Amino acid sequence: MSSSAVIALSADAAGPRTLTSAVYEQLRRDILSARLSPGQKLHIAHLSKGFGVSLAATREALSRLVADGLVRAADQRGFHVSPVSIADLQDITRTRIDIEGLALRRSIEFGGRDWQAAVEAAFAALLAVPYRDPSDPKIHNEPWLVRHRMFHRTLVSACDSPWLLRFRDTLYEQSERYRQLSIPVDPGLRDVDSEHRQIVDAVLRRDSDAAVAALTVHFSRTEDLVKRRTVSIQEVVQQSE
Repeated sequence: MSSSAVIALSADAAGPRTLTSAVYEQLRRDILSARLSPGQKLHIAHLSKGFGVSLAATREALSRLVADGLVRAADQRGFHVSPVSIADLQDITRTRIDIEGLALRRSIEFGGRDWQAAVEAAFAALLAVPYRDPSDPKIHNEPWLVRHRMFHRTLVSACDSPWLLRFRDTLYEQSERYRQLSIPVDPGLRDVDSEHRQIVDAVLRRDSDAAVAALTVHFSRTEDLVKRRTVSIQEVVQQSE
């Protein structure tokens, strides 16, 4: 781990967050962005040294990631980044369509003008930044990732169900790793802005069926792109072991 990472972590840890939370957040970002590969072993001593924190802080952070489903722990084998598979991708996609579709329907039912205005604002903010990193088209643009997360969260924010949002957020996190894997095989194969626009247009018309249908297409296209990855997901896992 680079010294810059340690410095950034120490700066964060100096704030209200604990060292454990700082390690947790950094590892979480690295897993979701695929900087830590599926199946990769996570050495506690190495991570602790790199972050400049205690073994206990690192172990606790990893345990929190296990609870999130992003890391797996096995007796005698330690911690590994959770593996990926086509079956898991399909299960996540189907379940996310069900959960997020329900949350979107409820938001259209319960959301008022303020919510609609928030959806429009989140979409405008997303359109204002490029989808790919200008310096490296093979990866996502970091500001786009932040605004994309906010856009999708805003779409379902009026569902009036904290539990539904909690389940939705967990599924979103799991799907992010797979979406990152779709970038190398997405040379203009999709128009993401158009996909998002179709969802927004249906929301503003308060057409629940059209909105959920557009959301389903949006999620399914990401699933299809991951499946088309030049190096299969199973090979990604094997190469990291």
